[in-house]
Amino acid sequence: MLDTILAIKQQEIERLYLPEAADVKKVPFAESLKNSKKIAGLIAEVKKASPSKGVIRDDFNHVMVGKQYADAGVQAISVLTDQHFFQGHRDFLTDIKKFVDVPVMRKDFIIDPVQVEESKLMGADAILLIGEAMEPKKLHELYLQAYESGMEALVEVHSEETLEGVLKEFTPEVLGVNNRNLHTFETKLEQTEKMAKLAPDEAFLVSESGIFTFEDIQKVVGYGAGAVLVGESLMRQNNIKQAVTNLLDGVNV
Repeated sequence: MLDTILAIKQQEIERLYLPEAADVKKVPFAESLKNSKKIAGLIAEVKKASPSKGVIRDDFNHVMVGKQYADAGVQAISVLTDQHFFQGHRDFLTDIKKFVDVPVMRKDFIIDPVQVEESKLMGADAILLIGEAMEPKKLHELYLQAYESGMEALVEVHSEETLEGVLKEFTPEVLGVNNRNLHTFETKLEQTEKMAKLAPDEAFLVSESGIFTFEDIQKVVGYGAGAVLVGESLMRQNNIKQAVTNLLDGVNV
């Protein structure tokens, strides 16, 4: 699946045009994640669909979802901008940025410098960079470009091999562990435990995928995560703001 997505993404890049710069202010990403007063920092995801689950939310209004997340006190918002596989759009991120004062991260398959420039113009505070999607040297170049552009980056890895390759190049400020294997889509929270043992102390650890309950958050925090990224379980709730509160306060409904 990852190979298929990256092939389509390369085609999109070849016909990509840059948007006009969004008139929005930058908000610190890592700092916000580290300042959570709850059990962990929460990156809440605006996500309409996925390749494995199809449409997740029928009554999808990206601005409404983003505002509810912000009102619930999340530390950051992740916005899916991939159109082909996730039914997202880059305008979703720009629209949400105009209504919230928490950092907004662009979640997409970013593999080319032009996409980093595009993200800056969209108004993103941070971007996702996927270790399994490119060689470590290329990832480091995009990472540096993001920071030089006034953004930050969440560097995501799944396997020990990928993490070791990245760490030979540099130590990311924010390191995400994707509990989902992007080749098979198998998801295990224990992946965070395995990767945490290899992660440098100075990298702030985020656990991603497969997190549905307060107990799941307790588990990954016990493994060493300081924040979690949650999308599907929140997007399926009628009252998203209440769902965030329930998730972080241990009220499972």
